[in-house]
Amino acid sequence: MAGAELYTYRLARQLLQAGHRVEVVCVESIAEGMPEPHCISGEYEGIPVHRLFFNLALSPDPARWEFWNPPLGAWFGQFLNERQPDLVHFHAGYLLTGSVLEAARAAGIPTALTLHDYWFLCPRIHLQQPDGSLCGVPDNPAECVWCRLTEKRRYRLPDQATRGAAGRLARRFLSRPPLDRWSGWAARVEVIRERREKLGRALRQVDVLIAPSQFLKRMFVQRGGLPPDRIRYLRLGLEDGTPRRSVSHDERNPGRHGLRVGYLGQISPHKGVHVLVEAFRSLGLSDGSCELRIYGDMGRFPRYGERLRRLAQGDPRVRFEGAIENRRVPEVLTDLDVLVVPSIWYENAPLAILEAQAAGVPVLASDLGGMAEMVRHGVDGLLFRVGDPQNLAARLRELMENPDWLPRLRAGIPPVRTLEQEFGELMMIYGEAFR
Repeated sequence: MAGAELYTYRLARQLLQAGHRVEVVCVESIAEGMPEPHCISGEYEGIPVHRLFFNLALSPDPARWEFWNPPLGAWFGQFLNERQPDLVHFHAGYLLTGSVLEAARAAGIPTALTLHDYWFLCPRIHLQQPDGSLCGVPDNPAECVWCRLTEKRRYRLPDQATRGAAGRLARRFLSRPPLDRWSGWAARVEVIRERREKLGRALRQVDVLIAPSQFLKRMFVQRGGLPPDRIRYLRLGLEDGTPRRSVSHDERNPGRHGLRVGYLGQISPHKGVHVLVEAFRSLGLSDGSCELRIYGDMGRFPRYGERLRRLAQGDPRVRFEGAIENRRVPEVLTDLDVLVVPSIWYENAPLAILEAQAAGVPVLASDLGGMAEMVRHGVDGLLFRVGDPQNLAARLRELMENPDWLPRLRAGIPPVRTLEQEFGELMMIYGEAFR
C-alpha cells in the first residue's frame, strides 16, 4: 500500500531468496471483531503472512491501547513461543503498538526495528498538525493533546480563525485545577505522558535501530533522546535489474513534445499533491507545452481526491491515471521527463525518488526531511520550497525554458544502490543484534 509495506515485502522476498525462513505478521484491520486479535494466516507470493483483526473501539481504554495493546502483545508473545524465530525485525510501530516490542524482549529474541516514520514520537505519525503545519515534538505533552483535539473541526476552526489564540487560551484555562479533572484534560495529558515514557523505554530496549535517512536519525536523537550510536543509518536499495533508460537530447526535448510531469504515490493530504496541481495550473498554459500525470488511488481519501479534481478545473492536461501495480512503475517512469515529490511532511526516504532515479528520471522534491538528502539541487534534480506552489511552478518553468537542463540533470543521476547491496549491510546489522 505504501513505502513501509512495500519495503517489508521486498525484504521478505530477498530473505527467502537467500535461503532464510520468513513469516510476516501485520494488522489488517482495527475495526473488526472483538478487542482481542483474531488471526487469518495465508501466503502472499510465497511469503507466509499472518493478518490480525481486532476492534480497537471496543477495548476498555482505546486511547492507551492505540499505542500499547496488551492482548496484541500477548498474542505476539504466544506466536514467538510457538515459532521460536532467531530474530524479529519490526517495521515502524503504528497499529502493532509497542506491546509487541516488549513481547519479543520477554521472549529473549534479538530484535531490529526500522524507523519508517515518527509514530514513536508523534501520535499523528507525521509530525504534522491538522492544519498542515509541521511540529518538532513539543516538550509539553499538553501541546500534543490540543493537536489531537484540533483534528475535530469544532476545535480546529476557532483556533485557525484566531491564529492560535483560542488554543493558547484553552490550554491555559483547561490546565487549571479542578477544571483539568472535570474536563478530562488532565487524563488526556497523562495518556500522552505515558505514551512517551513507555514507547521511549521500548525503543531503548530494541537491540538494533535502523534509520533509512540521516534526517530521521537526527530527529530521534534530538527529540527522542536516543544516543546517536544506538541508530544505524541504512540507505535503501532497489532490486537489481530496474531498467535505466538512455535517451538522446533530441528524443526527449521538452521544446518539441512538451514537458511530461508525473506524480506517483499515495493520494493523501500529507503527500502535498495539491501543491503540484496548484503549481501546474498557475503556469497558465494553453498549449501542449506541459502535461501532468498523477498516478495513485483517488478513492482512498475521497474528499481529498475531490479537492484535487476541483483544483484541476477540468484541465485535460491534468490526467488522473488511478492506481497502478508496483511492477508497472518502471514502465510508467520511462514515459515521464520529471517526477515531482511534493510532500509537506518530513518524508523519510521515499521509494518513489529511488525508482525515478533508477529509471533515469530527474526528481523535483520539497526541500524537507529525507527528500533533501536524496535530491542534489541542480545536479540530478531540483528542490523547491515545501508547500509553495509558486516556487514549484518556477522550477517547472525553468525546465521548459531551458531545454538543456533535463539532459544535464539526467547525466548527473548516480547509480542507484541495489537491494543486494543494502541486504548485505543489513545482514551485518542483524549480526549486531545477536551480540
